[in-house]
Amino acid sequence: MHPWTGPIVSVIPGTGEVPRIYDDITGTLQPSVVSDRASIYVCGITPYDSTHLGHAFTYLAFDLLVRAWRDLGVAISYAQGLTDVDDPLLERARATGKDWRRIASKQTALYKADMAALRVIPPDSYRGVVESVPQIVAAVEWMIDAGHAYRVPVAGPSASSLGDVYADLAVDPHFGSLSGLSREAQDRLFAQRGGDPDRPGKRHRLDPLLWRAARPGEPSWDGRTLGRGRPGWHIECAVIAAETLDQPFDVLGGGTDLVFPHHEMSVSHSRAITGLDQPARLTMHTGMLHYDGQKMSKSLGNLVFVSDLLERGVGPAALRLALISRHYREDWEWRGREVALAEARLNRWRDVIGSVKPQGHSGEAIAKIRAALANDLDTVGAIAAVDEWVNAAPLARDRTPYAAADLRRAIDALLGIKLY
Repeated sequence: MHPWTGPIVSVIPGTGEVPRIYDDITGTLQPSVVSDRASIYVCGITPYDSTHLGHAFTYLAFDLLVRAWRDLGVAISYAQGLTDVDDPLLERARATGKDWRRIASKQTALYKADMAALRVIPPDSYRGVVESVPQIVAAVEWMIDAGHAYRVPVAGPSASSLGDVYADLAVDPHFGSLSGLSREAQDRLFAQRGGDPDRPGKRHRLDPLLWRAARPGEPSWDGRTLGRGRPGWHIECAVIAAETLDQPFDVLGGGTDLVFPHHEMSVSHSRAITGLDQPARLTMHTGMLHYDGQKMSKSLGNLVFVSDLLERGVGPAALRLALISRHYREDWEWRGREVALAEARLNRWRDVIGSVKPQGHSGEAIAKIRAALANDLDTVGAIAAVDEWVNAAPLARDRTPYAAADLRRAIDALLGIKLY
């Protein structure tokens, strides 16, 4: 599947620092790359509704990391998945009477348009679940043969005799190391976030679905020895990451709501199919964006859509600046006034940086931006460095030619904001 068309990214003098990011497993800042190559897998959307600001906040964070890597000069492998068949999508299709494939296609196209408008650098590999079914089938078959998975019978006259397939988490001694949650918290979140702890026939309450045998009225694919059916959620990302990136890869990313069960379980599946104790060297998760006092989510319906704001005349640069004005790990409330504040800041930047006279030397400002981003993608500090230069520029004695142009290009290359 093709991603969106990426922006042309400015080139600036010098090179950046190795970005250190917060790793959930160790609870410390760790170098995001340890060689001349950097690799990342980010979980994509389930396309049953358009991109909301919570999505944008998440994908902008990983875009900032990719931009910092580009500034460092390392080769980058960036993969992103797309859950283009899943229970929420099928539920939306039944509720609206529309074909699930048309919903997925339309919403995927809208997501791509939103990412392009926000100048997000696209992944090198953009893989949907539907196109990855053969690889997922092969992985689940291997897990059964290796004793990492088992079958659970399905009741009903039209049920497949082969049954559903579940992962046996008891064979993974590292399960739980990513989230660090108690078993009680795991059980609660698993039930809240799409799990089926009370399913009869399972060996353990937390065991996740790998392959769902075909049910009447649901899409299904040839599963070879598994029988017709469709993949479970967590195995999808494990397989797509294994298929698109060299193992182990540097960073596994998503929102904090994916830490458990999704990333905990997908990493467990990755251990099974790759043989690595730590398939992803680091895990990076973004905070949750709230609106009307609750986490912005499709299930709650309290969404602010990127496309709606753009259609109402909000500039993409202002929207991007508003979202990156908060640190990526912060949980925060969207109140609407953030756009006006961002527009005022942008106007100030444009007035000064675009002026002929105030050409204060920008090398120190660029260094401060780079240092801030290297410190766990501190966009608050990076933006403050630009503000500091802009406020001091009219008084600067050093009128180095083209200095403002260098800063303008740095704001584009590192923060993704094109001023002109």
